[in-house]
Amino acid sequence: MKASIAIAVAASFLFSASAFAAGEEDMLKTKGCIACHKVDGKSVGPSYKEVAARYAGQKDAVDKLVDKVLNGGAGVYGKVPMTPNKAKVSPEEAKTLVVWILSLK
Repeated sequence: MKASIAIAVAASFLFSASAFAAGEEDMLKTKGCIACHKVDGKSVGPSYKEVAARYAGQKDAVDKLVDKVLNGGAGVYGKVPMTPNKAKVSPEEAKTLVVWILSLK
């Protein structure tokens, strides 16, 4: 009985984790993020995995990156600036995306 409960809990977690990722990936498309970024591999901007690696372990990473998503930035990954996105992305959406990006390995 305990084993079947553990399996059910694990299956539920795996399903919800994949649903979570699918939601963020859909948001990346609808908000236009994929025009300049890929999960893995450089495009106009850095890959999300590159961002996750750069900010790994930084306590203020979420706040820093939410600010960059909303207000834009320049100079961290080269000369091409990141344009502001606050007209298309709410602070809550930005935080959801940033938390997902930072979870990438």
